[in-house]
Amino acid sequence: MEKSNKKIVVIGGGTGVFTVLTGLKPYFNNLTAIVTMADDGGSTGILREEFGILPPGDIRRALIALSTTDDKMLAQLFSYRFEQGVGLTGHSFGNLLITVLERITSNFEEAVNEAGKILSIKGRVIPVTLGNARLVAELESGEIIKGETNIDIPKHNGNLRIKRVWLKPTVKINPNAKKAIMEADAVIIGPGDLYTSIIPNLLVSGMKESLKKTRAKKIYLSNVMTKFGETNHFKASDFIKTVSDYLGENILDYAVINSKKPSFRNLSLYVKEKADFVEPDSESVKNKKLKIVKSDLLRSGKLIRHDSKKLGNLIKMII
Repeated sequence: MEKSNKKIVVIGGGTGVFTVLTGLKPYFNNLTAIVTMADDGGSTGILREEFGILPPGDIRRALIALSTTDDKMLAQLFSYRFEQGVGLTGHSFGNLLITVLERITSNFEEAVNEAGKILSIKGRVIPVTLGNARLVAELESGEIIKGETNIDIPKHNGNLRIKRVWLKPTVKINPNAKKAIMEADAVIIGPGDLYTSIIPNLLVSGMKESLKKTRAKKIYLSNVMTKFGETNHFKASDFIKTVSDYLGENILDYAVINSKKPSFRNLSLYVKEKADFVEPDSESVKNKKLKIVKSDLLRSGKLIRHDSKKLGNLIKMII
């Protein structure tokens, strides 16, 4: 399969970035992941508190997605999570390795580059900012929630909608992230947890301006499921509107929406966590220049997720 040399930037975090990069890797030679730096939970949160390191968890996932090494053991090592051991339980080996590399190089971005060399990644993984900031949310009740973990796993009244989020303190965009966006042919935003994986990138000072100025096609990938405490009862148009509120009107060129509803049996598995299927509506979207692309993007199996191959093939056609 002949690969395109177009420069593609993927912005986000968590499973979303991993899924998109995995889907695009067969089609493009020049992939860059710009990754959110808001995580403060689990292994990442412990390392952040103990060493003052920027959060490595989402970075690790993007590195694994771009790995081209034939040694499958390396990817397994980066993914391995300790289930026991004093001080080790819950830690990912990849997170620990990135922390060690940061200690050696005294530079988080250089540590990420060195980890990329170990995994023989095809492309680049760039932290969206080199500043250390926390995510803060205000609920519609006026209550303030501090920390990505507390927003991601609601320790508040999850029935209340999030009114707004911001970073504290204000941090600037990583110059290398800005450069990648300005040189890109296409910038893909999402999918992922709206307020904890996607929007934190848009809150970084200089990000909105870079996306506004770049000649790249801006493509937003909407979620397939809502998340209790973050996007209760959201439809696709709500996701698009919220991203546009933080990004700016008329910035997005495309919005990609899953059109296939999961089976009742699969949806029933999500009743306990109060997650709903994201209805593929788009009629209320204000941006008239925005091209809406609807397609079956679901992965087979019980878990309701985007299918990386379907995403990759669709994005290839758009770009």
